[in-house]
Amino acid sequence: MRDEVDGLVEAWRRERPDLDSSPMEVLSRVTRLAHYLDRQRRTAFARHELESWEFDVLAALRRSGDPYQLSPGQLLRETMVTSGTMTNRVDRLAARGLVNRTNRPDDRRGVLVRLTPDGKRAVDAAITDLLRAEHQILGVLPSAQRDQLAEALRQLIAPYE
Repeated sequence: MRDEVDGLVEAWRRERPDLDSSPMEVLSRVTRLAHYLDRQRRTAFARHELESWEFDVLAALRRSGDPYQLSPGQLLRETMVTSGTMTNRVDRLAARGLVNRTNRPDDRRGVLVRLTPDGKRAVDAAITDLLRAEHQILGVLPSAQRDQLAEALRQLIAPYE
């Protein structure tokens, strides 16, 4: 079986035999797969009228467990965005009725962001569709190969996290 990356690597080997183009065999495929996955994510989220960034915030709250609330600082760590960006995102999600802000019971100056029932329904439906699409993408690999791939990718990403 051949794919487009095979052709790209062969062309570089022909044109620049002085370079080791072997990393492209893995990383160009990872880049292409990320593109396809991003398209699947956007499609799954759009079915539920969510943008990717909205899903990220709602998913962080949903994963936190009942009562599905986090401080803005915790949301920043979960989503890796700036505080100004997070404030804007929470404002927009609150305007849509997907989250609300509540005072911290232990410090009235502090705020918690809480998932609303509508937000919970939206994120639950979106994650169901997303996982269905992801299972389909990975369905061409036997379970053992998926496990090996997950471990190899874990080792590759660990130094950056």
